[in-house]
Amino acid sequence: MNTINITNARANLFQIVSDVNVGYNPITIVNNKGKNAVLISEDEWKNIEETLFLSSMPGYVENINDIKKNENWDNAKEYVKDEEW
Repeated sequence: MNTINITNARANLFQIVSDVNVGYNPITIVNNKGKNAVLISEDEWKNIEETLFLSSMPGYVENINDIKKNENWDNAKEYVKDEEW
């Protein structure tokens, strides 16, 4: 994870936000008081929220892991977004 001090972050905020959105690489913004922050893209934050929500459902992770282990995936096809069903 890249790190930048708060003064440079303030001066280059537009570019930093652009970089975070393009590369999905979070940036730690540090200050001299020891209370840092992490800047991530909105898409990444939504992914984190979804993961936290799904992981909070009792048994959800275990069910997914059971499916991965016990299903026969030999004939599985890759998901194609524009494919007609």
